[in-house]
This record gives sequence, structure tokens and C-alpha cells, in this order.
Amino acid sequence: MSRLRIATVFSGIGAPEQALNKLGIDYEIVFACDNGERELKQSYEEILTDIKDMNSTETNKYIKLLYKETKKPNRVKESYFANYNIDENKWYEDIRFIDGNQFKDKVDLFVGGSPCQSFSIIGKRAGLNDARGTLFYDYARLIDEIKPKMFVYENVLGMLNHDHGNTWKHIREIFESLGYKIKYDTLNSMDYGIPQNRRRLFVVGFKNNNSQFEFPNKTPLTTTMRDYLEDKVAARHYLGEKGFKFVTTSKRANVNADIIQTQKANQQFNWNGDFVFEKLDKVIQNPEIMKRAYVGEFKGERGVCRQLSYRECARLMGFPDSFKIVVPNVPAYRQIGNSIVVNVLEAIFKNMFIEMRRLENDSK
Repeated sequence: MSRLRIATVFSGIGAPEQALNKLGIDYEIVFACDNGERELKQSYEEILTDIKDMNSTETNKYIKLLYKETKKPNRVKESYFANYNIDENKWYEDIRFIDGNQFKDKVDLFVGGSPCQSFSIIGKRAGLNDARGTLFYDYARLIDEIKPKMFVYENVLGMLNHDHGNTWKHIREIFESLGYKIKYDTLNSMDYGIPQNRRRLFVVGFKNNNSQFEFPNKTPLTTTMRDYLEDKVAARHYLGEKGFKFVTTSKRANVNADIIQTQKANQQFNWNGDFVFEKLDKVIQNPEIMKRAYVGEFKGERGVCRQLSYRECARLMGFPDSFKIVVPNVPAYRQIGNSIVVNVLEAIFKNMFIEMRRLENDSK
């Protein structure tokens, strides 16, 4: 296979790129896009008026200037640029203002997962016009403009039953209206080597309608959360008395579970998510931990509780230790929790590339 050309939107910290790395696929990034959870004060209509006479390059520079004026850093971009080889002119801050026509037939694989937003069905026939006003529209619009050979769309399970199933029915019809052969399924991370109960909707589309793509088979889980823990964790991750008592009694928190809950943007805050109980003899010689941590009892043993560290959370999303964590506490957890599990994408990509090669051979 020749060098893969990949483009992503809602790019986050680059789970698709990590999956390609694990598969040993040589690739180039055509473009990536993420606004880092920032908002502009200008309305969409105001910006459209401002850019109506600009070309694509000028528009990209202008949108970046507007985001710069918010004086809020794009922490996602900081993480992405620290880990992947990409030029500034290939980075976009806002999917709404990307002109995909400039990339027509220049992308092999297009990946993204828009926030799940409600929209009404305006017309009797599904089409791009019926989805305007949502970020999903822009994802679908870019497929239509770019014409990638393949795409992968990821979202939460709630999309399937949102508005009594009407949202998903409409989204599925829009995908089909683009002329792609699509397959969709829900996949759980713990079925692909990661001990995390994280079910997500995946849609795979092939431009070649002769595609016979099938989603990957499940594989036995051979690890537990414990296999992903660091030997030493900073004292700041240990809980005081209130936190200890909360996580060891609340249904909102898991302690020492073999399979963790779904990681999310607010994981580890307000004692929400998965935590680790360590026996007292492991930490009693560490004065920093003992000064901060509350010593209590859990399942008949005395010890302390702590958060999962950033690195542990990244490992439990399939990211290798070579992935650089360069942002502060809150955005680090948010970015990891908002990502896609690398192992799941790796399994999907593997089957996609097998099918792509089959289609290429059939066309010879």
C-alpha cells in the first residue's frame, strides 16, 4: 500500500494516528482540526460575511486570528503538535470554515466524531440541507466535498436512541445519500484488549460500493486495570479523608475494578470515575503521600486511595508511553477521556486496509 493520506476533524489527541502507528502504516496528515473546546463571540453568520471574498488560506488565517483574540489557549492543539508531524497550515481551528473542495480526491482516510447534537428533520427526504446547523452537517459536508476513499465516524451510543431513534435514522440516511457503502456497529473497548467498559458507535464508509467490509471480531480480554498502573505516582493524586470515604462507598466511583468504567472528560474530578486502593505498607515510607493521603479501611484492609494518573488513563485508552502529555492537569484528563480507544480503531483500520487492498486488486 502506498503512503496513506489521512485527514481528521474533532482531531483531539490523535487516536487514529496512534492506531496507524501500531499497525506500522506509513501515513501523511493532509489536515487536522480541533477548536480545543473554545467558543467565538462572533456568530457563524457574521464570520461568513467576513470571509465571503477570502480564499481558503486567507480564511484559515482569519479564523485562527479570531480564536487567538479569545485569549484562551488551544490545549488540544498543544498536545497534537507535541506528538505528530504537522505544519501549521495543515491545522484548522473550526470545522465549519474548512473548504473541503481543495482536498478533493487527496484523502484516503477521513476520521471524526462530532458532538451529538439534536436537530430537527426539516424535509421529507434526508439530505445535507436537513442537517444544517449541527457539526455533524460539517462532517458530512466534508465527505461530500473531499470524496475520501474511506471514512470512519465515531459517536456515543446515545445517538442511536436520541429523539426516539429519529436522529440516527436521519444521520444514517445522510451517510447513504453521499454515495458511500456504509456499515455501522457498536464496539466495546473491552472486546479489543482494553479493560474499559466503553461502548461506542462506529460508522465505516467506502467510496467503492463493491466493499465487503466487516467489523473486526471480538478478542478475549487478557488484562485488568492493574496491568496499566505506574509503579510510582505523584502525591497530588492521593485522596484526603472526604475523598477516600466517598469513593469507597459511592456508586459513582469504582475502586480496584478489573474493568474500569467509561473514561470521560470529567474523570477523576469530584471523585468521579475509577480509583486505586493501595495497602498501607506500600506508601507508609513516603512522607509526601502520608502527609496528603487519608488512611482508611477498604474491604478489611488499611490503606490509601488515589486517582488514576494521566499516564495510566492514557494507557487505558491504548496510548503508548511515548505519547507526550504536555498540558496541565484538567485538560490532560479531558483530552484523554474525550479520545477514541486506540485499540478499537486499530482493529477497525486493519480490516479496512485488507478490504481496500482487495478492492484495489479487483480493479486491476
